[in-house]
Amino acid sequence: MLRQIIVCSLVILSAFYGAEAQNCPRIVTRAQWGARAANTAQLPIRPAPFAVMHHTAGSACATEAACATQMRNIQNFHMNTNGWADIGYNFCVGNDGNAYEGRGWGRQGAHAPPYNNQSVGICIFGTFTSALPSAAALNASRLLITCGVSLGHLRPAYWVIGHRQASATECPGTALFNDIRNWPRFNANPSPV
Repeated sequence: MLRQIIVCSLVILSAFYGAEAQNCPRIVTRAQWGARAANTAQLPIRPAPFAVMHHTAGSACATEAACATQMRNIQNFHMNTNGWADIGYNFCVGNDGNAYEGRGWGRQGAHAPPYNNQSVGICIFGTFTSALPSAAALNASRLLITCGVSLGHLRPAYWVIGHRQASATECPGTALFNDIRNWPRFNANPSPV
């Protein structure tokens, strides 16, 4: 019975992220990457007015297996070491062009105070201080933002910011930050709602 429920849930999620969201990158669900169970709060300000860009400041990944392993490692670190309820990001993006569901749409993240209650946190696997992510990762990240708008999870008049604009950090790396400064809807002087 439990197996049937899981299979049915995966079919429904696949249909939701696939057919109904044609402007979305391929989204690898929590079940597909092997997430631990977690209980996170709903995002109180919806649709979210901000998309906050991050990097992992670690290794990039180019295959679904490698990215799934990194998702599990990050989730374990965030839960076991930081004491958070789940992985901090809403989504992570790999060099394979896939988006990996972290907390997912409509859930409050733990990635960029004071924007956690009003943003979708998107992290790209890798360190981008002097080099950019792959074209596939950049395209998937921008497409994920478009997807969030089309599904009603991001406001049509959303703002894109880098993590360093919310907190004293180098994240998302200078090269990636300089790139996102040219993305549509980048906000050079953000202020939380």
